[in-house]
Amino acid sequence: MGGRVLFAAVQMVSGPEVAPNLASAGRLVAAAAAAGAKVVALPENFAVLGRHERDKLAVREAEGAGPIQDFLARASRENRVWLVGGTMPMACADPDRARAACLVYDDAGRRAARYDKRHMFRLDHASESHDERRTLEPGDTSVALDTPHGRFGLSVCYDLRFPELYREAGRVDAWFVPSAFTAVTGAAHWETLVRARAIENQCYVIAPAQGGAHPGGRRTHGHSMIVDPWGEVLARQPEGEGVVIAEVDSARLEEVRKSLPALEHRAIP
Repeated sequence: MGGRVLFAAVQMVSGPEVAPNLASAGRLVAAAAAAGAKVVALPENFAVLGRHERDKLAVREAEGAGPIQDFLARASRENRVWLVGGTMPMACADPDRARAACLVYDDAGRRAARYDKRHMFRLDHASESHDERRTLEPGDTSVALDTPHGRFGLSVCYDLRFPELYREAGRVDAWFVPSAFTAVTGAAHWETLVRARAIENQCYVIAPAQGGAHPGGRRTHGHSMIVDPWGEVLARQPEGEGVVIAEVDSARLEEVRKSLPALEHRAIP
């Protein structure tokens, strides 16, 4: 990782129809690029957030082909940005489920990585209930990749609660956490968890989120953030769609790691 680079986290309020969601995502990616961002991240479920859990299965795509994947390749190429594509439903062997795939494209529109969400969210609360295993098949592999803008680690939403996933990848300059935290869990835990992952891994965390009221009654927390290795929130979008942009600085990363070399002090492998 070298120098100073602008990173952007896109916040959306996605609905059940793919086409308008892609149009909104395209507009927001273009706005981030116009503001100087070289790396842009979309939130979880950016292409479809249905009224019901099974709605995503109707728009599953096969590996390597489909309108959502075509959009990501085109948006990264036309805007000349590295694009972290939130999550999209990817077909798997189970006909009744999908994978929540986070795809990364380079600034020429070539796919550089795929990460499938490993931890499946479940919540039984007085106001709402969720169980992702009913419609999603968990991934089984962690993913980190080297880019011209540093070493990126990929995680998704509920993964944020499992710090061992982040340790498993070793040293990473920027972790991405595309999310759709519920209003209930987000208000209680979102900022604490995002900042904790940045502090304990001494890295930047880019956390694009869904943020608002969705068709079907679901409400997401929002508060997309970019956090630095000291845990400082550099940029935030509380609610509604928008783009947060902040500078990711290799000198700042090195300064934190040198002044407090916690990554070198690990006693437990």
